[in-house]
Amino acid sequence: MSEINDEALLQIAKDAALEAGEAIMQLYDDGDFESYQKDDESPVTSADYKANEIITDRLKALTPDIPILSEETKHANLHERRTWQRYWLIDPIDGTQEFIARSGDFAVNIALIENNQPKIGVIFWPPGQTLYYALSGHGAFKDSPGDSGPISVRKLDDPDNSVVILAISRRQPRERVVSKLCAKRVYQTLPLGSCSLKSCFIAEGKADAFMRLGVTGEWDTGASQCIVSEAGGAIYAADFEPLSYNQRNTLENPDFIVLGDQSVPWRDIIQY
Repeated sequence: MSEINDEALLQIAKDAALEAGEAIMQLYDDGDFESYQKDDESPVTSADYKANEIITDRLKALTPDIPILSEETKHANLHERRTWQRYWLIDPIDGTQEFIARSGDFAVNIALIENNQPKIGVIFWPPGQTLYYALSGHGAFKDSPGDSGPISVRKLDDPDNSVVILAISRRQPRERVVSKLCAKRVYQTLPLGSCSLKSCFIAEGKADAFMRLGVTGEWDTGASQCIVSEAGGAIYAADFEPLSYNQRNTLENPDFIVLGDQSVPWRDIIQY
């Protein structure tokens, strides 16, 4: 089989996300799904498993030589994973709690990680029929009914003083996050569900910053990091160290921050 180029890999990821999203919405609209609890007490549903099956089946068929790491399948150990030059990184439904709560704030995440960094990022928001995607070095884009094209982070008129918009979790205590993220600035808040949707809203200029405290996995940030970076923003660990992919025994992320306009003095503002 000849080598598949990056543009073709991006299209494969987009098609897989759209197909999974269609199946998710059918189960969501019908209410025809079961909810379970994982060993770590986080929720999972039959819709997560169905989306995972659709995505992994498509990727295995079209890119059989690229390994797959998904939240909802058994994870290879680091000894095996460190031999992977590139691999697919998947969260079939980011925001399972929001799916169960019927808030509409959930998304399909697919990333291609190459040499330990996100190369391709695809995030599909099924209820909004909106697809966000990026290929490293080629910019970030959005496909949505009546609103498609390149996206970029919001540029503040006065980076040192302008009011910033914080994407805030519907589920986490906002006082703790705000005290760390923006205690020194005047701010507005925008409540949202999944981590990836908050990141996409920053990438398209609807919010400026987001901090996630607590347990997440590398699949929660891989696609987002590619999209946000290509839109002119950045994702870091909350202490401003780079996030790592496929380099540790654990696949858990540290607390992390997603930041828009890079001319804002975020290091002076954030008190982590």
